[in-house]
Amino acid sequence: MAARPPSSDVQRGAARLAASPFAMKWTAVHEAAAAVGKLAGLAPEYRTPEVRNFPAIMRDTGGWRLRLAEQGVDDLAAILEPGLAALVALHGSGAPAAPAAQALWQEFHSARAALLALIPPLGIER
Repeated sequence: MAARPPSSDVQRGAARLAASPFAMKWTAVHEAAAAVGKLAGLAPEYRTPEVRNFPAIMRDTGGWRLRLAEQGVDDLAAILEPGLAALVALHGSGAPAAPAAQALWQEFHSARAALLALIPPLGIER
């Protein structure tokens, strides 16, 4: 009997297990930001290829850009974690959370834009 090839679900699971801590943190930051966006009343964000592939681009770029990207994602997570907790508490108390969520969303968006600026222009090495 021939062995069946692994399903795409199994392959995706294996890819997630092989993901770097940096890529996992980047994904977690975006999941938190999506929750902030929802509390702000914003439509779900479309993630461009640049956003989706940022960890891989930085891994391939390496050097000082990778180090700054890793630190920046750590900083972004440090901002979003307590901010989201406060928004959830605010929302849970019945108070309007949208204005505060919009402010946190704008901070996230600005910080992410600064991180994406670390992507080197085409044809330029580190």
